[in-house]
Amino acid sequence: MKKWMFVLLIAISITLTGCGESDASSKLSGRKPPETVIQIGNETYPTKLGTYCWSTSNTSECVDTAGPEGLLEGKEPIVVPPGEEITFIMDYEPLPNEVHLAIYNGDKEQEVKVVNHRFTAPAEKGIYYYSYGVWWMDENEENVSNGDAFYAFALEVK
Repeated sequence: MKKWMFVLLIAISITLTGCGESDASSKLSGRKPPETVIQIGNETYPTKLGTYCWSTSNTSECVDTAGPEGLLEGKEPIVVPPGEEITFIMDYEPLPNEVHLAIYNGDKEQEVKVVNHRFTAPAEKGIYYYSYGVWWMDENEENVSNGDAFYAFALEVK
């Protein structure tokens, strides 16, 4: 858990540093980051928006929330078979240009590879909490984020 808090503090520091407006922020619209769902087979499931910073031409806002386990407390995980392919779907333009996925199982945290908006569920049975972090990095200014968001969801591998 200490490792998760450390990672969260670093992520917040980075996002707050880059949360200022720039010319590219006008490309973002809406009051907050877009909804993101995961698709498993033909079914889609919502994710829970967590911590984010969002800048448009009119506003800039940063919100800090609990991690995936706290955000999803009391919610049933999505049941999947081992090794199931899962796809992220975000109906928004522009799509984020940087993504990271972390999986949490008890006190263990691990980076998960995302390729073409897809990843594979774990092979071992259990309940896994995920944090899907996305960034809209400025194309003109290095290390400047025009917006970022962390989405939480849980899978139960049976």
